[in-house]
Amino acid sequence: MSRAVLSIGSNMGDRLELLASVREHVAEHLVAVSAVFSTPPWGPVAQDDFDNAVLVVDDPDRSPVDWLETGFALERAAQRSRETRWGPRTLDVDLVTASIDGQVAVSDDPVLTLPHPRAHLRAFVLIPWLDADPGATLRTPDGDRPVTELVDALDPAERDGVRRRDVEQWSTTARGVS
Repeated sequence: MSRAVLSIGSNMGDRLELLASVREHVAEHLVAVSAVFSTPPWGPVAQDDFDNAVLVVDDPDRSPVDWLETGFALERAAQRSRETRWGPRTLDVDLVTASIDGQVAVSDDPVLTLPHPRAHLRAFVLIPWLDADPGATLRTPDGDRPVTELVDALDPAERDGVRRRDVEQWSTTARGVS
């Protein structure tokens, strides 16, 4: 069994529709869906806020590389442009972590680094992830840590910048981790 955590975000176009396109594409593999959160952009480029969510997915026939390729394909379908690092995006699909048969996948490959090397520093990933999976843990350079601890360690201003959106059509499909 391959379980993955996908962090999805958009700050261009119909953001909710773009996020929903990812959710719908992986619908048969969904284990959990977070609420949608509005978050300030991360990095040095001035731009609009993002809508972010986390999807937890399971598929015994997919590897971590397959999940990565799924994310790239969905970004291409949304006409994602990669000219500016940390720039505006129609769609961003990041593979945060993956496990195979319960074992955390670790990779130092430059194309697929797992777990995501900066996930433990990003409130826009961690807070939606906790919403989807309150018992989540992440392998960090300091070992496996509960995501609740990682959120508590963030700067309060960064945590406070992540705001839950009241999006009825999104929340009606949200489920918790099973």
